[in-house]
Amino acid sequence: MGFHNLARLVADDPMITRVIGRASTVLAVAEPARAMALAGLAEASERRPIVVAVPTTTEADRLAADLRTYLGPDEVLTFPAWETLPFERISPSIEAMGNRLRVLWHIQDPERCPKVIVAPVRALIQQLGPHVDEVDPIIVGAEDQIDSDRLVRDLAAFGYRREAQVEHRGEMAVRGSIVDVFPSTAEGPYRIDLWGDEVDRLCEFTITDQRSTVDRAEIEIFPCRELLITDDIRDRADRLQSTEPWGKEQWQRLADGELFDGMESWLPWLTDEPRVLTDLL
Repeated sequence: MGFHNLARLVADDPMITRVIGRASTVLAVAEPARAMALAGLAEASERRPIVVAVPTTTEADRLAADLRTYLGPDEVLTFPAWETLPFERISPSIEAMGNRLRVLWHIQDPERCPKVIVAPVRALIQQLGPHVDEVDPIIVGAEDQIDSDRLVRDLAAFGYRREAQVEHRGEMAVRGSIVDVFPSTAEGPYRIDLWGDEVDRLCEFTITDQRSTVDRAEIEIFPCRELLITDDIRDRADRLQSTEPWGKEQWQRLADGELFDGMESWLPWLTDEPRVLTDLL
């Protein structure tokens, strides 16, 4: 019997079926069986997604890994928290911001919405950037027709830094007809080899020797900034120069469309409607 079948058996347990549909209830489960019980609940419930709140990021990662054993890798996503403190003038990690945007994209469509989202409490109370629910990833498939210049512009707008060669997450490099990029949500970098406007080869490559390795059929590239410089953000930043002159230097940088470290800390002044994850559910 596979682990997925085990989750379906647990879904028929009277203790699980009893809590389905209730507005509020308590189900006491020993910690070693917590993932199994949540998997059974996800199988029994028609709700999608089920948001599981845990105290810390470490617990979120551990529980998500256990849940994937029962539900499958595509049915469980982790919504990470920013590692930075409020108003701290440094940016959260690129990986955290990319994975948050990935979750927000998945919940917009029932076809790709996961069964379970696991999040530390801190992530559930952190404000989202404006328009984050409208952001679609750049999807590149083998043999696709793409405009390389537009691809580079789109990556720059997503916050990717152009370097001589890709070595870190959030970087891109262009060498002739080859575009290398290390997406915010990927474990390693990808190489897009073009023949004219056609993707001739799409593959992973190693950072140490820059050699191509495993071919890919398709890749998803999410932004590496949760605060994207849209026209609305630029207009608002421009107005803030007169209404909030104490931050004029930063407002000017945002109005000019500049991406800089710590820009996310200015988010509270750039939106009138603070939203968190549960607002989008």
